[in-house]
Amino acid sequence: MTDPQSTSSASEDLAKQLLGQPYDQLTPVQKSVIDLVCASAPADIAAHLKFDNRTFWERLADDVARVGGSWAFISGFGIVLLIWIAVNVLILGRYIARPFDPYPFIFLNLLLSMLAAIQAPVIMMSQNRAAAKDRLQAEHDYMVNLRAELEIMRLHEKLDDLRSREVEKLIVQQTEALELLRQDVAAMAASKG
Repeated sequence: MTDPQSTSSASEDLAKQLLGQPYDQLTPVQKSVIDLVCASAPADIAAHLKFDNRTFWERLADDVARVGGSWAFISGFGIVLLIWIAVNVLILGRYIARPFDPYPFIFLNLLLSMLAAIQAPVIMMSQNRAAAKDRLQAEHDYMVNLRAELEIMRLHEKLDDLRSREVEKLIVQQTEALELLRQDVAAMAASKG
């Protein structure tokens, strides 16, 4: 098991190295990302994104919003309105002489107003809940993206370090080769002279 002091030190070092700020000055999201990077643990999907923990009323509001905001609902509702008007004007108005909702369809207007009065707040509740979930999803995406960016920065540093060590080795090898060549040239000049 890792020592909490060494983990804290590693978090502090990584925060300064990658984000240029002390660990204590980071936002909670940045701290959690630094902790994940230090632990080399995979980013887990947040619980609120894994499970559907909506109440019955929240599911109902989402269903009302999904159905009420569809072309099928608009088409179906238009057909119901046309049938209502046809029944009251053409059928009941001509043959029975007493339509239950004569033109200008005051009862229909009352029903439409009541439907709108109920449907609008339900759709707003669904939109508010969806917006809250979208904010949580965006925060999770930000954490994943920040972690990926930090990991890429660490990989770049490792590659740069590896490349500089390789270049140093090549310089040492070339220096040694040049020194051997100088010795060979000096030996050849001494043997000729």
